[in-house]
Amino acid sequence: MRTKLTELLNITHPIIQAPMFLVSNTSMVVEAMKGGIAGCIPALNYRTLDELRASIKELKAAKVEGGSFGYNLIVNKSNIKYKEQLRVLCEEGCDFIITSLGSPEETINQAHAVGIKVFCDVTDLKFAKKVESLGADAAIAVNNQAGGHRGHFSPKELIHLLTENISIPVISAGGVGCKADVDNMLSYGAAGVSVGSPFIASIEAGVTEEYKQACVDYGAKDIIMTERISGTPCTVINTPYVQKIGTKQTWLESVLNKNKKLKKWVKMIRFTIGMNAATKAATQATYKTVWVAGPSIEYTNAILPTKQIIKTLTH
Repeated sequence: MRTKLTELLNITHPIIQAPMFLVSNTSMVVEAMKGGIAGCIPALNYRTLDELRASIKELKAAKVEGGSFGYNLIVNKSNIKYKEQLRVLCEEGCDFIITSLGSPEETINQAHAVGIKVFCDVTDLKFAKKVESLGADAAIAVNNQAGGHRGHFSPKELIHLLTENISIPVISAGGVGCKADVDNMLSYGAAGVSVGSPFIASIEAGVTEEYKQACVDYGAKDIIMTERISGTPCTVINTPYVQKIGTKQTWLESVLNKNKKLKKWVKMIRFTIGMNAATKAATQATYKTVWVAGPSIEYTNAILPTKQIIKTLTH
């Protein structure tokens, strides 16, 4: 199927394997490219710039016809590595960059100068128009079915809202777990979809077997919102441990977040604490885990190779 997304990235199927903190890795993306879709990795998955640079070289060497690869950049002040990560991406080259949580202006300017396309996460029309005015190649419409930090509109509502008011392609993110879901998003007017949670339970995913098995054992009804990871509402699996610790900010966190002078620093601290907690949950087998996932794990019935998960989305 040819869409604006397949044309932009020269891929066979209009699907991006979404970037997931600690989950995504080069093995997943290599298999994604072999399966005719695009794969994306958060730059923050790499502790050093040398590791990031090595991953780009590995993916460039493994690239095949019909697939493409990119990286996700957190472009706000909480990510002190952002500017250096952007520099490395532009020096080494990739097919696309997905920006999140901040202004993409600098990324768009630098990436376009070296031929890299830029897609920007948006949750509403205001920001979609803003990124379009800055020159973004596409808007990734993060809806209320997405895993992690999700939007407020239903997939259909958000796709219609954006496609009727902006001219750049709209890629729907959230609520896709099978081919019927892909077809629905395209029928609403999306140029493609970004799919994350179903790939957590892939053999190639760099997380514990316990995390993968949780995506098999739990379903859409078990996904809830928590403020305990980063301070910003985030979707997680409602395990006994999550039930025990609760989902709301503590009284102290709430007070500090309302203080204008301290708010910025509190957010940075919470971001760091949240990343460390997510790292432990993804890489250590312990009952004290908070596993991030979206409702599309409803369709995850087994831990499978990435190539088989792609087939469930395309056949």
